Amino acid sequence: MPVSGIYARESSTLGRPVQVGVVSGKVIDVSFPDSLPADAESDHEHLDAVLAAIDRGETDLSSVPIGLTVPTDQRSVLESLRNVPRGDTVDVALLVRMAGLDPEGDDSERVVREALAANPVPVVVPDHRVKDGPSAAPDDVVEALRKSEGI
Repeated sequence: MPVSGIYARESSTLGRPVQVGVVSGKVIDVSFPDSLPADAESDHEHLDAVLAAIDRGETDLSSVPIGLTVPTDQRSVLESLRNVPRGDTVDVALLVRMAGLDPEGDDSERVVREALAANPVPVVVPDHRVKDGPSAAPDDVVEALRKSEGI
């Protein structure tokens, strides 16, 4: 299996492609282009896992390694969010506590919101499960993901 590249296939649930960027065996980017990129390959185990989660409800993406290039405080937010199971939601205040940030701190909710908006790997880090926060995925993708999970 190649350790680096761009991989994409259509998602039947989303009605659009899902694109996964992989470097050194780690997912560094998940995006939702309007059309399949001509230079993207279609066969990779990490893309298979992401599409299985989206299209078939298979939930365990914990084995998909990610390479987060975000500030440390945002990293703790995104890593904590990986523990929210399919069909569950959290709010920003709970995510502040899950990430070990100061719930009384003025900047904690801002850090969470910035981490969600900058999330390079939506679905693998399921920012659509934060009911009062932004998502890095397009609105129609967030809506479809929430609907497929019954949230």
